[in-house]
Amino acid sequence: MLIGGLAALTGASRRSLRHYEDEGLLISARAANGYRTYDAAAVATVHKIKALLGAGMTLDLVRQVLPCTVDATPRVEPCARLLTALRGEMARLDESAAAIQLSRNQIAAIVERSTTSAPSR
Repeated sequence: MLIGGLAALTGASRRSLRHYEDEGLLISARAANGYRTYDAAAVATVHKIKALLGAGMTLDLVRQVLPCTVDATPRVEPCARLLTALRGEMARLDESAAAIQLSRNQIAAIVERSTTSAPSR
C-alpha cells in the first residue's frame, strides 16, 4: 500500500509516517516509480507506535520497546534488555511529576496569598 493508504488506515499523517521511517521505526520498500510502499503489517506497527507515543514514551524508548510488543497490540512482553530503559523512563516521569507538583504548589500559594490579602472594594 502507498503512504496515503497507510495514513488513512492509521490516522497518522504522511509526515509522521516518513518521520517514523527516518527514525527506523517503520520499514517501507520503494516501487519502481520511487513511491514508498508498505506491507499489511505496517498498519499494526503504526498503531503500536502511536499507542506508545501516546503513553508518553520518547521515540528512542519506542525504538527499544517496539521489538518487545506482542502480536498486533502495543502489549509488551518484558524483554530483559528493555527493563533498564523502562526503569529509567519511570524515573524521568517521577522527576517530571515532582517538578509539576512543585510548580502547582507555588501557584496555589500565590493564589491563596492573593485571596486572603486582596483589598475589599
